[in-house]
Amino acid sequence: MTLSANRRVAMYAGVAALAAIAGAGVAWRRYTADAMSSDALGTLWAAEFDTPNGESLPMKTLQGRPLVINFWATWCTPCIEEMPLIDAFFRQNESKGWQVLGLAIDQPSRVRQFLSQFPVNYKIGLAGLNGTELGKMLGNNVGGLPFTVVLDANGELIQRKLGKLAPDDIKKWAV
Repeated sequence: MTLSANRRVAMYAGVAALAAIAGAGVAWRRYTADAMSSDALGTLWAAEFDTPNGESLPMKTLQGRPLVINFWATWCTPCIEEMPLIDAFFRQNESKGWQVLGLAIDQPSRVRQFLSQFPVNYKIGLAGLNGTELGKMLGNNVGGLPFTVVLDANGELIQRKLGKLAPDDIKKWAV
């Protein structure tokens, strides 16, 4: 091997090592449930949403008790598929202080129509496109749906998940 070939191999190895380190860092950040930033929590608790029946839902009224926030849309098949699981969790744990809020990233008329056919027992907020920004602040960097954030009574993060919930995810909430 010539000197320039050795340099090329070293350069490729260095680039590969940097890519591996960057990939590991992204994966670590994506899958660790770190604490929520005070900015994100401040924005969350200051938010206010309309409900499908026209009432106002200030987020500050949900502080102080465990809270599941599920970002969803009527056109999102995995969102619709996980709603019965979320509703069952709420019905089983409401008496233990748990709250559930579904934030619809959708048009209000579509949400109303959907809920008239497939009602749930938990609260629904009409978040529209602003909900996408709130989701990003809470850790949904790609803006995908469904996205779920679970907070304890102190506002500390229990779980954050992008994608359809499974029964095993939900078992972790009320430990």
